[in-house]
Amino acid sequence: MSEPILYIKQGCPWCIDALAYFKKVGLKLDVVDVINDPSKMKDLISCSGQNKTPTLKNGDFVVADFDIDEFKQAMVENSEQAKKLGLK
Repeated sequence: MSEPILYIKQGCPWCIDALAYFKKVGLKLDVVDVINDPSKMKDLISCSGQNKTPTLKNGDFVVADFDIDEFKQAMVENSEQAKKLGLK
């Protein structure tokens, strides 16, 4: 199975927080910067219906435009996805 994708924008403070959080919890990601690679913006919009970051995609599961507290809440509400990601 491929790594979860984290869509970011360089300089985005929420993206910086997300990268630090995922590093802290040891989650390996395919980090895609949609500013440095504008062709990936279409993928971000296609999977999430919006163009905001950070957005995490793991298979069909998407957490769009989140801060860390919102991501943690999404994991509480989707415990099966949390388990797939190796998060408690």
